[in-house]
Amino acid sequence: MTSPILELRGLNKSFGPVHVLHDVDLAVRPGEVMALVGDNGAGKSTLVKCIAGIHPVDSGEIRWAGRPVRVTGPRDAAVLGIEVVYQDLALADNLDIVQNMFLGRERGKAWAMDEADMERAARETLATLSVRTVKSVRTLVSALSGGQRQTVAIAKAVLWESKLMLLDEPTAALGVAQTRQVLDLVRRLAEQGIAVVLISHNISDVFEVSDRIAMLYLGRLVADLPTRQLTHSQVVELITAGRSGELGLARPDTVTI
Repeated sequence: MTSPILELRGLNKSFGPVHVLHDVDLAVRPGEVMALVGDNGAGKSTLVKCIAGIHPVDSGEIRWAGRPVRVTGPRDAAVLGIEVVYQDLALADNLDIVQNMFLGRERGKAWAMDEADMERAARETLATLSVRTVKSVRTLVSALSGGQRQTVAIAKAVLWESKLMLLDEPTAALGVAQTRQVLDLVRRLAEQGIAVVLISHNISDVFEVSDRIAMLYLGRLVADLPTRQLTHSQVVELITAGRSGELGLARPDTVTI
């Protein structure tokens, strides 16, 4: 089995008196799509923001490619190769695809950007992901559909040679055809050797595209198993009750004090 690119060991995070994450252990491997699922308030967004360096962890260890690292901010995460595609996408509607993909990382000299090189790189990146729904990389983002916007946001992360991509609800509010495009794109990311963490409330999408499913319940990781070993009903029970059969939290009568 491929060694994990990212490992979390005993991660804890609190906001004042509220303990949001409890001793979370998680491993993500290159070329793997791991779905991170849980009910509202389970701690999914907090966990992602800890990985991305937005929230400092209170205790625990983050390991990258087998060595311990400190992620004190988004810049540290970007240097490692961690990119986050948030649900709001963080794209500028008044700019075209090329300008969005290179926003803040423009190529060329201070007085003259290399537009031709940036345009070429944008086209090549979209081509490597087999994106055929975008006719021109000079199209304004405001003119794109929801699925196309997701494609641009993901391609932007690929362009910067990310090794781990965190996707926050990439199919939310998309139609059937657009959802199909995004799910296909997620699989192509894994095929290129990128580790993907997919946050989604859509269990059908999760089963279709993921290799593993990690389930959070009230800030605790209650199960982390290959998708083929789980059923829809088990996943629903784990994220709503923390337990399904012998999986998940221990039964109250088996807890030792």
